[in-house]
Amino acid sequence: MADEPQASAGQGGMPLDLGQVRARIDGIDETIQQLIAERARWAQQVGRAKGPLKAAVDYYRPEREAQVLRRVVDRNEGPLADEVLVRLFREIMSACLAQQEPLKVGYLGPEGTFSQQAVHKHFGHSAKGLPLASIEEVFQEVDAGNADFGVVPVENSGQGTIQSTLDMFLTSSLKICGEVELGIHQYLLGRTGRIEDIERVYAHPQSLAQCKAWLRANLPKAELVPTPSNADAARRARNADDAAALAGESAGHVYGLKTIAGPANDRADNTTRFLVLGRELLPTCGHDRTSLLVFVNDQPGALFGILKPFADVGLSLNRIESRPAHTRRWEYAFFIDVSGHVDQPEMQAALQQLGAFASTVKILGSYPVAVL
Repeated sequence: MADEPQASAGQGGMPLDLGQVRARIDGIDETIQQLIAERARWAQQVGRAKGPLKAAVDYYRPEREAQVLRRVVDRNEGPLADEVLVRLFREIMSACLAQQEPLKVGYLGPEGTFSQQAVHKHFGHSAKGLPLASIEEVFQEVDAGNADFGVVPVENSGQGTIQSTLDMFLTSSLKICGEVELGIHQYLLGRTGRIEDIERVYAHPQSLAQCKAWLRANLPKAELVPTPSNADAARRARNADDAAALAGESAGHVYGLKTIAGPANDRADNTTRFLVLGRELLPTCGHDRTSLLVFVNDQPGALFGILKPFADVGLSLNRIESRPAHTRRWEYAFFIDVSGHVDQPEMQAALQQLGAFASTVKILGSYPVAVL
């Protein structure tokens, strides 16, 4: 086969034939399998060392996992890409953790959504995904303890903030435990596989916005029908030959649709950032981000007053977004992402200076920055 090496150097510099190369690979595979089994046994020892715990969430430490994955990247000298090795190690850790009990992770369903892909990217395929009907329900299920964690979209590189997610933090007590960046590739999916059959396109409003120019150029007369999720769009499209859905290719596999065209997104770098929701504030992993919700007093220079302390102590602001505070008319809350952990002395010094300008400062979470 074209991807198999035809010769390699042996110990004496003599070339190895294909049979010898395959035998060497078989031996390496056996060693890898033995090492994975050994790692799984040591993971069991971690559980025993912690004593009798009630659930899988008690064994899972996101900050520790982030440290392990960063070391994987730091050690990598090729030929496999960093992304490939991180994905492999994530699955190994996911499988080892699931020996105790699989993590239960809520996400915006149904099956086949980009949110489900984000769950797999962050937690591995050994976690148990819980598809839910809305972002609000993801918050509710994590808060009630029916899900160990939740994954919700918060912003897209081209379309901006998912406002419904930010609004939930105004009243929720949940903490942000991690973030996931997922490349979003939209495909036109249908029953027949022919674009000339398509008279209407189902898609989440975000997907319609991300593919606006492509749809105008390729399906200018098609009816565009918003849906609660891309997977729901695929589910509807499977019922008619003249309908199509904009969704990820995985949704096509789940709902038995053919890929008609794609990627259809207008930007090649289309990326969505997801947040991981939990119930506890995490210790530092050494490469953290802190998210704050700040209710600002109505006075001159208030916004400047809450931003300047972070600059004074050398902390970088990654993002700031305002939303109605849902308290009184024309009052706003600011969502702020800061590089660093809330326990750092610099962060504490900055937070102590906000009192003159902010009525309330809420720590939404300090969590590992996405590795890849």
